[in-house]
Amino acid sequence: AGPDQRTLPLQTLIDRDGQPKTALRILIEELVSARIEEVGVVVHAGDTATYRQAAEPHTGRVTFIEQDQPRGYGHAIRLGREFVGGEPFLLMVSDHLYLSRHPELSCAAQLVQAAAREDCAVSAVQATHESQLPAYGAVGGDPLPGKPGLFTVETVLEKPTPTAAEQALMVPGLRAGYYLCFFGMHVLTPTVMELLDAGADRPARHLSEALADLARKERYLACELQGRRFDIGARYGLLTAQLALALNGRDRDEVLTTLLELLIREPRS
Repeated sequence: AGPDQRTLPLQTLIDRDGQPKTALRILIEELVSARIEEVGVVVHAGDTATYRQAAEPHTGRVTFIEQDQPRGYGHAIRLGREFVGGEPFLLMVSDHLYLSRHPELSCAAQLVQAAAREDCAVSAVQATHESQLPAYGAVGGDPLPGKPGLFTVETVLEKPTPTAAEQALMVPGLRAGYYLCFFGMHVLTPTVMELLDAGADRPARHLSEALADLARKERYLACELQGRRFDIGARYGLLTAQLALALNGRDRDEVLTTLLELLIREPRS
C-alpha cells in the first residue's frame, strides 16, 4: 500500500524468454518455479482489479489481500495470517526481481529447498557493500560448519549504519566492508506471525524486529543463494533489472550489440 511502491509490480519488462511481462507476473513465475501453488498478494485497497490483470495468466492461483492504508511492512505481512493458515510460508517483496546463477534452480527454489532440508526458518541474503546498508536489513552470525552458504543468525538489524554493522554484524569469511543483507525473500515459520502480532500496538513494526526476536526463540538460518537481487524501486532500478534479464535471456547478443552501438554513437560529452 505504500505510495512509492504500489505501482512497481505493475511495470512491464521484457523477460528472459523475450516476452513482455509485468514485474508481478515475473515474481509469480519465480514462485511457481519453487512449486508454490497458492500466492497471496497484499495490495492497496481498490487496487485489486489492476493487480488481477497484471497477474494474468496466473490469477487462478492468486488471492488478493487489501491493506486499507500504508501501516508498514510488518502490518502488511500480518494481513496474510489467515491466508497462510498457521503453516510455514515463503515471503517475497514485490519491489525486487531475482536472477539465479544455479544451473537448474531459481532463487526461490534454492531457498525453499534449503528450508526443507534444515527444517527451520531461512532468510535469503546477499553479501552487500556497506554503502548500501541504508536500503536493507542485515544479519550477523557464523557460518554453519560443513554447509557452505548457510549461516546461523544471531543478530538482525534494519538498515544499520556502517558503525552499527561493524559492531554487531561481522560474519567470518566476508570481505571487509561487506555484510549479509536481506535478499528480499524468506521462508518463515508461523512463529513470525505470532511475533508480529505481539507488536501489533506498533503499526510501523518492521519484519526485521520480528526476525530478531525469532533468532532468540528458535533455530533461524541465513542462506547465501546462487543469484542476485535487483531492487526495481532504486534509482535506475528498472533499467538495471531489465538489462540483467536481457543479458540472461535469449536476446543477449542483440542487447549487447545495441549497448555497444549506444556507447560508440553517444560518447560522453
